Amino acid sequence: MGFEQGLSGLEATSQNLAVIGNNVANSSTVGFKGSEVLFADVYANSLSGAGATQVGIGVKVASVEQQFTQGNITTSNNPLDIAINGGGFYQMSHGGTITYSRNGQFQLDKSGFITNSNGDRLQGYSANAAGVLQSGSTTDLQINTANIAPAATTTVKAVLNLDATEKIPATTPFVATDPTSYNNASSATIFDSLGDKHLLQTYYVNTGTAGGASGTEATWDVYSSLDGTPVAGAGAAGQIGTLTFTSAGAVDTTATTLPFTMALAVTTGATTPVNVNLDFTGTTQYGAAFAASVIPDGFTSGQLSGFSASPNGTIVGSYTNGQSATLGQISLANFTDPNGLQSLGDNEWAATATSGVAQVGVPGTETLGVLRSSATEDSNVDLTSQLVNMITAQEDYQANAQTIKTEDTLLQTLVSLR
Repeated sequence: MGFEQGLSGLEATSQNLAVIGNNVANSSTVGFKGSEVLFADVYANSLSGAGATQVGIGVKVASVEQQFTQGNITTSNNPLDIAINGGGFYQMSHGGTITYSRNGQFQLDKSGFITNSNGDRLQGYSANAAGVLQSGSTTDLQINTANIAPAATTTVKAVLNLDATEKIPATTPFVATDPTSYNNASSATIFDSLGDKHLLQTYYVNTGTAGGASGTEATWDVYSSLDGTPVAGAGAAGQIGTLTFTSAGAVDTTATTLPFTMALAVTTGATTPVNVNLDFTGTTQYGAAFAASVIPDGFTSGQLSGFSASPNGTIVGSYTNGQSATLGQISLANFTDPNGLQSLGDNEWAATATSGVAQVGVPGTETLGVLRSSATEDSNVDLTSQLVNMITAQEDYQANAQTIKTEDTLLQTLVSLR
């Protein structure tokens, strides 16, 4: 009788419905990977070998395979929502036990560690105080939320155009408070070792020496003051040097030694003097209006205002002083056979002998995908196809039930024979 075939069909279809139901239930679970039931037919062994009249005895569930296809990526407002676009898994540590996940919804705990909703810590490469990544073995990623220390200015890059048509100032000698004694001026904010700001002003005086229509070289005297006081140790009234230009309008580097050096005395309690190089490389003297691009280095202290992950997993912190710093790098792991991973629930898997050893690396290398900050990876479950599969499984279940019902009717007929 065919009861065994029908019963095996009911059992297999019931498991298929359970898998479909699990897929549907997790259609909104971030990082979830849907599963598919693989069936296999069943035949009894024959003592006489294979025969032309061999009849199967039903069906069995050969395996339940997870489908590690890419889910859609949805943007979010949390910079610690990080989606994987491509292959790989996050490494998560729970008391030293490593698990793997595709759910990139993270947050900071009170100690600055990046964790998931279970408190498991994200793994990656740490960065030292200078922002240099410590490649090698991975560790619990911890965000350093301390203020960034100030850095004193060491170089001021000044690229100017001094108007070749300018005349010698009407008033001599140069006096910073008299605008008729100089042609142009520029300013920049510099910092001492404590991060205190100081105003560095620079003045440019056309001396006309050996210049003009003869086509010989023209010179400009350069003066500087710090917070309104002429630079000490420089020439008269704070003169720090002279720019000499060729007839082509370029700085004559044989007659002008760059950069100009300044020892700026400060009284804020910071290291003094502040030694600054004023670099005029690239400055010109053309017959055009005065223009200045003056960019100092150095900065004051700053607080961490935010951070984000770049595609290669580097976590970059932004500070209130406009600076940025590398805080760490997220690592990813992949497997020769991801289907061999053991599902643990809570969007996590464990490695097994079937999956192979985890291959750990930087996002964007080898078989590893890239990361996208402020985004999450949706479940890869196609709800429409799952509902269609559910209808098909329901019909299979009813058909197998009908097989048993028919066999029961035939059995009753046989029993009632006399």
